[in-house]
Amino acid sequence: MIGSTFLTLFLVGLLGGTHCAGMCGGIVGALSLQAEQGRSALPIHLAYNLGRIASYTLAGALAGAIGYAFGDILPVQRGLYLFASLMLLALGFYLLGATRTLALVERGGQWLWARVQPATRRFVPVRGAAQALPLGLLWGWLPCGLVYSALTTALASGSAARGALAMLAFGLGTLPNLLLAGLLLARFRRFAQAQATRMVSGLLVLGFGCYGLFNFWRTL
Repeated sequence: MIGSTFLTLFLVGLLGGTHCAGMCGGIVGALSLQAEQGRSALPIHLAYNLGRIASYTLAGALAGAIGYAFGDILPVQRGLYLFASLMLLALGFYLLGATRTLALVERGGQWLWARVQPATRRFVPVRGAAQALPLGLLWGWLPCGLVYSALTTALASGSAARGALAMLAFGLGTLPNLLLAGLLLARFRRFAQAQATRMVSGLLVLGFGCYGLFNFWRTL
C-alpha cells in the first residue's frame, strides 16, 4: 500500500505538470534568461528544482508528523484518508477547469507566502546555481493547490518519514515538467496549457481520487 501511495503521488506530480507550468512559468522563464547571457541553464534549473523538492519533502515530514500525533485513532486515520481522496478529486476537476475550489484553498497559504516571498528578492537576478538553490527552497512554499492535494496524503501517511518520502515522490514527479518548462519554455507551455493535455491529466487524477474512495468504502 505504501509503495502504491508513492507511485500515485509521483504520477499526480507528473500529471499536474500543466498546473506547475502555469504557476511557476514566470520564475523558470527568468532562470532561462541566464542561458542568453552565456551560462548553461541546466545547472541553474537543477539547483532551483532541488531546493523546491527539498521544501516539499520538509513539508511532507511536518504533515506526516502531525498525522502521527493522532496515533492509532482509527476514525481519525480514516477521515484523513477520505480527505486525501477528496482532495485528489478536487484536483482532477480543477485541472479539467470544472471548478475553482483549489484556488480558494491556495488563498489559505497566502499568509505564509507573504512572509516568505520578501526573502526571495535576495537571490534575484539569479547568476548561478548557488543562488538558484535557496531560491527554490523558498519558492517551494508558494501556495499551490497541487502541492496541498499531495500534502493531504502525506498527512495521512502516519509518520514523518513516510510523509517526507511521499512528498519526495510527488516532487520528483513534478521535475520533468518544470525542467521542460524552463529549457523549452515557449513550446512546452503551449503543450501544457492545451485543452487536450489538461483534459487527459484531469481525468487521470480523477481516477486516482475515485480509486481512493473505492478503497475507503470497501473497508467500511
